[in-house]
Amino acid sequence: MSLVAGVDSSTQSCKIVIRNLSNGFAVRTGSARHPEGTEVDPNAWLDALHEAIAQAGGLDDVDAISIGAQQHGMVVLDSAGEVIRPALLWNDVRSAESALHLIDEVGAEVFIEKTGSIPVASFTITKLRWLRDNEPENAARVAAVVLPHDWLTWRLRGFGPAGSSEFGPDFNELKTDRSDASGTGYFNSATNAYERELFIAALGHDAILPTVLSPQERAGVSASGLVFGAGAGDNAAAALGLGMRAGDVAISIGTSGTVFSIATSASHDLTGSVAGFADASGHFLPITVTLNAARVLVKATESLNVDFDQLAELALSAPAGADGIVLLPFFEGERTPNLPTAKESFHGITEGNNKPGNLARAYVEGMLCSLAYGFDALLAEGVEAKRLLLIGGGAQNLAVQQIASQIFSAPVEVPVISEYVAEGASVQAAWALTGERPNWMPAISNRFESNVQSIIKLQYHSALLSKYPEL
Repeated sequence: MSLVAGVDSSTQSCKIVIRNLSNGFAVRTGSARHPEGTEVDPNAWLDALHEAIAQAGGLDDVDAISIGAQQHGMVVLDSAGEVIRPALLWNDVRSAESALHLIDEVGAEVFIEKTGSIPVASFTITKLRWLRDNEPENAARVAAVVLPHDWLTWRLRGFGPAGSSEFGPDFNELKTDRSDASGTGYFNSATNAYERELFIAALGHDAILPTVLSPQERAGVSASGLVFGAGAGDNAAAALGLGMRAGDVAISIGTSGTVFSIATSASHDLTGSVAGFADASGHFLPITVTLNAARVLVKATESLNVDFDQLAELALSAPAGADGIVLLPFFEGERTPNLPTAKESFHGITEGNNKPGNLARAYVEGMLCSLAYGFDALLAEGVEAKRLLLIGGGAQNLAVQQIASQIFSAPVEVPVISEYVAEGASVQAAWALTGERPNWMPAISNRFESNVQSIIKLQYHSALLSKYPEL
């Protein structure tokens, strides 16, 4: 039996799924936790990867592996291949001001033309600018800049600092893919080339960047014959795992919230709401991202002193629009809309409507309306939405599923909960091994026809513009 493995090195943990190449069935899995925080020593990811692999029974009988990982994380290496400082993750917003400086200097239109995206605090380019401005000694030491999946693939293949790796710090063996490179803010996914002048504008000097591979291309082959796929950013890997095609829109409710689709041409949203990323199949992945997603549901259970099933029951007992209560769920600032210093706020609470059911519904509606803000931006860019795939831990809540069908203007399907990023990475591993993309499709657990209740979004937009008229 031929086996392929896919890895999801996410914000919270590392997961590996080992699948039967002939049918895609999972045969073994493993996982390990990551440290909390918005900056993390990448070596903790490597330790977790090795732990997850061991828990899954090792790789001795595996023919190919590929790694998907959280996007944007800034991993900076010195000339010896040592990590210079902890990686700044996607959810570290300290570089918000750096993003504004870059936009002022370069111009939003130039960024859109060259990269398809306007940089925000999550992008690697803004973190490099922050490093240059706040830690100039560290910035001067940077010899190479990589992303989480690039670095993990490099290290797992045996490269790295002398004394702690088999082959040493060969920077020529740093490899990445279009999907992850397109989230840096200095890669042009239309020409498949780095925009070096943007990179230098951020860091202050040039440095080595990973070679960008095509979706089916191999990053390398070990002495034992293990094939390494190119790897991918987490959302692009999830799209592979979901078997997404044009007309599909995924709404992922995890630590962050993402709304993304497959497109055959690059997007160029001058408002900055839609990032014009590449996907992991050779096409494009227009995407919007919110910082506040499943955490909103956690806050709701804590505030109302209920579990998640009770939260769903309460929310579904209230009318659409929560009897006038609106939550702007910006607990950790926000990326879409771009409000990095925003705070959570309730609107419209009165003595008459201040009831647990209305409050529960306001939490759910607020989270989904925040995602719908990004969904509408995708539609404005010409994205066709024939169906929505609701995924992630937060998507398993029945109230989230039903209320989503009242907010989004397309049928909602809820795939069976699974490790879609890791499974997508395994699709890529199989592709690199055989030269053909497998057609492994997920099972669907729930379906809802669209039944839009316009009051929900009308109230949300009114509260949003009242609080943030600059939008």
